[in-house]
Amino acid sequence: MDAAKPNKVGEGDEKGPASRHFIQHIIDADRESGLHDGRVHTRFPPEPNGFLHIGHAKAIVVNFGLAEEYKGVVNLRFDDTNPVKEETKYVNAIRRDIEWLGFEWNGGEHYTSDHFETLFEYAVKLIEQGKAYVDEQKAEDIASQKGTPTTAGSSSPFRDRPVSDNLRLFREMREGLHGEGSMVLRAKIDMAHSNMHMRDPLMYRIKFAHHHRTGDAWCIYPMYDFAHGQSDSIEGITHSLCSLEFENHRPLYDWYIQQLGIFPSKQREFARLNLNFTIMSKRKLLRLVEEGVVDGWDDPRMPTISGLRRRGYSAESIREFCDRVGVAKRNNVIDVSLLEFALRNHLNASAMRAMAVLRPVKVVVTNYPDGQLEWLPTENNPEDSSSGTRELPFGREIFIESDDFKVEGVNKKWFRLAPGRSVRLKSAYIITYLDHMEDMDGNVTEIHVEYHPNSKSGSDTSGIKAKGTLHWVECQHAVDAEVRLYDRLFLDENPDGHKDKDFMDFVNPQSLEVLKNCKLEPSLTEAKVGQPWQFTRLGYFTLDSKLTQNDELVFNRAVTLKDGWKG
Repeated sequence: MDAAKPNKVGEGDEKGPASRHFIQHIIDADRESGLHDGRVHTRFPPEPNGFLHIGHAKAIVVNFGLAEEYKGVVNLRFDDTNPVKEETKYVNAIRRDIEWLGFEWNGGEHYTSDHFETLFEYAVKLIEQGKAYVDEQKAEDIASQKGTPTTAGSSSPFRDRPVSDNLRLFREMREGLHGEGSMVLRAKIDMAHSNMHMRDPLMYRIKFAHHHRTGDAWCIYPMYDFAHGQSDSIEGITHSLCSLEFENHRPLYDWYIQQLGIFPSKQREFARLNLNFTIMSKRKLLRLVEEGVVDGWDDPRMPTISGLRRRGYSAESIREFCDRVGVAKRNNVIDVSLLEFALRNHLNASAMRAMAVLRPVKVVVTNYPDGQLEWLPTENNPEDSSSGTRELPFGREIFIESDDFKVEGVNKKWFRLAPGRSVRLKSAYIITYLDHMEDMDGNVTEIHVEYHPNSKSGSDTSGIKAKGTLHWVECQHAVDAEVRLYDRLFLDENPDGHKDKDFMDFVNPQSLEVLKNCKLEPSLTEAKVGQPWQFTRLGYFTLDSKLTQNDELVFNRAVTLKDGWKG
């Protein structure tokens, strides 16, 4: 495996993916040679011990995408060989995420546990061939005998146990006659092999744990390296695609298949997805959940697919991001801003517009008739002419953003409201400052302005040149809501890359800001979960699927309009 320092890519990258990647070239060559009659059969094999994250999304896009491209078949296979950590809720979550991304497993849904009996028979066959044995040593003794990459390991004292004894003990392991940790089944290969994975690897261990599918039918469970390749073979997988960290496992993958004489599935490796400012380890993501740093696997700050979905990411944007990253032979670190770019790119074209004031201050239009209300037309999406228009209420009292008004420090670059300044209210009128009121702490509590009746948007004859345009919400019809502003969960570019520090030391304490009593235009009462909105000048938002209750609206910011990260 290439141990060179990973490249950092993706910053400001707006180019599409390369035309063809190396796995496509491999498949093309296989088909031209007539291998497997030109069939392409892939699989996506997640372990159901947590929620899928953005790294899994890349693997999904690759495996499902290639099957679709070559009119082949793709299996969804749950790698459920560790009953201690696996749960049905994770199975359901994985199914849901894949479907939401827009993919179907036309090769069916499979489980490694479907193959337990066949895998057991394969293990028996290897024992009968003298290529596997039962080892009764403690785990630490086995580990100490492995040697190092430059020195040979030493043989177990049980390595040359008679075949008949190995068969008897292995069957007794299955029958539950031996305790956990008392013995394991190992392949008999070469304790001096240059590849450490080939030094008599473990094949089976004893675990008395309830399995989410098989219950208590089994108390021995196959190790990943034994189960994986054989499951691929059983299912007729032609192209077993996995990430680069399994490159050194490939000789063992091939060895098992060759010794058993079964269908020759072939493993190929590609670079996994690494994002800066992000943790990808499911074990460490679980720690964030268990220690209450986030409110669950679907917290909008999490890199999980369910978290990204709850935050407001679209399936289209995630697929676009994965396509832009491409399929490489060498590990890279992708800038998270490329993911955010993909979301902006999609939502700018598709999201409906709306006006929301997150930090409101009241504005009184003093010369607007008291009690009068008019409805002003505005576009739903200027990028989509077919999206039509909607009407906004306008009256004597409105809300604007508090930071759209400044008393001091006003210069020629300030295009918002200030003493002596005029601004345009989007889709409404030009207003001019008159005066304002402050509380005892100097906070502005109310602003008085006058409007220019002949400055209505679309029919302006006022001749007034207002350089700035503000969003606003009419007070009487304003809808109250909570808005949650999410930022990056970690302050460090590589939170998991410090030997002397825990990744938890880099958690961003400002990763969530909750704003109460925000003011929204009335059309947002019709917002649906999963529907994206662009709040004018503020970013892209969506209803929170967990926190929104009845009339209590909670919106999440998916991403700002521009990349404003200063980290």
